[in-house]
Amino acid sequence: MNLLPFDRSALLALLAHYNEAIWPWQVLWIALAFAALGLLHPATRSRLKTRGVAAILAGLWAWMAVVFHFVFFSTIQPAAWLFGVVSLLQAAALAWYGVVHDGFAAAAPVPRAPWRLFAAWALIGYALLAYPLLGWEQGLRYPAVPTFSVPGPTTIYTVGLMLLAGPSVPRVLFIVPVLWALVGSMAAMTLGLTQDLMLWLAGIAAVWAIGARAPAPRLNTDAS
Repeated sequence: MNLLPFDRSALLALLAHYNEAIWPWQVLWIALAFAALGLLHPATRSRLKTRGVAAILAGLWAWMAVVFHFVFFSTIQPAAWLFGVVSLLQAAALAWYGVVHDGFAAAAPVPRAPWRLFAAWALIGYALLAYPLLGWEQGLRYPAVPTFSVPGPTTIYTVGLMLLAGPSVPRVLFIVPVLWALVGSMAAMTLGLTQDLMLWLAGIAAVWAIGARAPAPRLNTDAS
């Protein structure tokens, strides 16, 4: 039973309209997503670059709020106005904690838990590579497909990137992705968009990150 105010065909028609209207922005967002990975590379990581990562995520969530939710999704889902407001709050939190206060940069080097690195790369790889391939396998064809910059892959990628950034990322930044993981995965089951079921695992990883205790910083024991 579909409790949503739209069905699968209406959503796919909306996605086609969205993709045609915003081209080539979805490609630019993918390029920025890969650029963020480069900015987090341990060999070249710096405070300026971690601020850049937070800025990319903040811009992505602001885009999703205004362009996707307010302009497009609201035409078939009245709750999109609420979704957009929450997404704007996430964008503001990313800008405040990640850019203004440099919350993605650790004050001192800290060891990363193996689960964190594994979950981070699994989610990032899924969002950028596996997600569109699974859509193709389901018979979805561009432009009637969920592309990067819509909530499903964006949320999965966001959780993965924040896990990759490390335990210095403020836990409050995981709250909205957890909420969307719940909403989006339930909608995915209703509409048969099985690639969005990875939102469950993204939500679990985000909850784990919220509850995990940050490891102690490494001490420099080298002789001076």
